[in-house]
Amino acid sequence: MEEYNFFALAAAGLSRVWLLSFQARPAGPSLKEKDTKMIRTARFWALAATLTGMVIGMSGCNQLMARDQLNKGVDAYKNGHYDEAIEHFQKATELDPKLPMAKTYLATALEQDVAPGVTTPDNLKIANQAIDMFKEVLSEKPNDVDSMKKIAGIYFSINQMDDAEAWQKKVLDVDPNDPEAAYTIGVIDWKKAHQNKLNALQAVGLNDDGKGNVKAPKKVMDQLAQENAPLVDEGLKYLTMAVNDRPNYDDAMQYLNLIYRNKADVDYGNPSAVTQDLAMADQWTSKAMDTRKANEAKKNEGPGGITIDNSGQMH
Repeated sequence: MEEYNFFALAAAGLSRVWLLSFQARPAGPSLKEKDTKMIRTARFWALAATLTGMVIGMSGCNQLMARDQLNKGVDAYKNGHYDEAIEHFQKATELDPKLPMAKTYLATALEQDVAPGVTTPDNLKIANQAIDMFKEVLSEKPNDVDSMKKIAGIYFSINQMDDAEAWQKKVLDVDPNDPEAAYTIGVIDWKKAHQNKLNALQAVGLNDDGKGNVKAPKKVMDQLAQENAPLVDEGLKYLTMAVNDRPNYDDAMQYLNLIYRNKADVDYGNPSAVTQDLAMADQWTSKAMDTRKANEAKKNEGPGGITIDNSGQMH
């Protein structure tokens, strides 16, 4: 499709209007004031009509090209050609910034290019580009939970856990019963507490025994308890929320096992509490295994008809 130079066309239209206005002047030394006003009014509306027509034509052309780029991007994305998809989606957003889903598709394609766990400048650049694009989507749709989750997921993948947790809490502000958001916050709390424990034990030449580390020096464990107590409390809170909101959430159950083992470290020096923590950990391990088996069996049975998953998609 041929592209037009807006300013060249506008200049040509303006020249034509002025030419017509001079051709319309009657012969004579002067015009009356009434005739002058009429000519000026006619000149204005003729120019406005010319420019309006050109703008509408160009806008329609850009919208068609934008949709073409969007469709090409979708095809590339489906085939796993994410870099090519990004190029098409970028062109689509440039041609028609208001095109529905174009920014979401671009952000999603950029997200696919983010390598989990890699913190190189190039990877962080791509991650931040994806985050910024999802934020643009949120500027137009502030309560878009999917975009919030995507941002949280990107931060999680590049090990920026504080930001990941903050965005999952924004999800819960919009949807307090979202089990994935609650689960992810619990996982982040466990990861932080577990890393604190490894750092503390390795500093004195010990490994985590997974049973409260009762043989570790008291000074080390007292300091660890201060660091990890808030993380353990919050982790238990959100993982429990996840299981309450989704009773067959076996992954959340497994992390409840792990967070209770961290709680045993916090309860160092209180043998009865440690024993209770480990018993709870074992209970959640058993329950997670049973639930996972039940989930797998249900999956293997297959649906008896049309079903709707948690995202509302029919199968």
